[in-house]
Amino acid sequence: MFFTSSRRGARLARRIVVRRLEERGIPRDSDASQSLALIAGELAANAVSHGHVPGRRFHLRLSVQTPPGPDGRGAPGSARIEVSDARDERRPVVREHGDDDAEGGRGLLLVDALASKWGVAERGVGKTVWCEYALASEECRSQQVTGDTGAGDAR
Repeated sequence: MFFTSSRRGARLARRIVVRRLEERGIPRDSDASQSLALIAGELAANAVSHGHVPGRRFHLRLSVQTPPGPDGRGAPGSARIEVSDARDERRPVVREHGDDDAEGGRGLLLVDALASKWGVAERGVGKTVWCEYALASEECRSQQVTGDTGAGDAR
C-alpha cells in the first residue's frame, strides 16, 4: 500500500499493519502484533524522515505465513515488512547512542533487536528496507497462508 510521506502516513501504515495481522489470526494484543507494529512504525517513520522526496509516497508491503498446524506440517511462521522510499543515497545505519537524552536515532536499534533479520535492497529508484519476524504458533489463531497488502514502486 502507498502512503503519503508524512507523519500521518507513517501512523496510518502502522495501524494498517495491526489490522492486517488481526485479519490473519494474529491478535492485536500479542507480542507478535505489538512488535511488528513497532517495526512498521519505525521503518515508516524512517522513510518519512530520511527517504522523503517531495511529491513521492512511500510503500509498505506486509506478507505473513502463519506457523504449521497441529500436525506439524508447513513452513515455519514468519512475517515480512518492506518499506520502500524514493531516496537511494541515504542508507539506514544502526547507531549506538551515548546520549540517553537524544530524541531520535534509536529506531533501527529497535528493529535490529526485534526482527529475526533485516536489510536494505536496491531498487530502480530509491531503496527498500525490509525485515523478517519469526512467529510462534501460539501467537496465531488461524493456520492460513496469506499474501501481501500490495505491490508497486514508491511514487
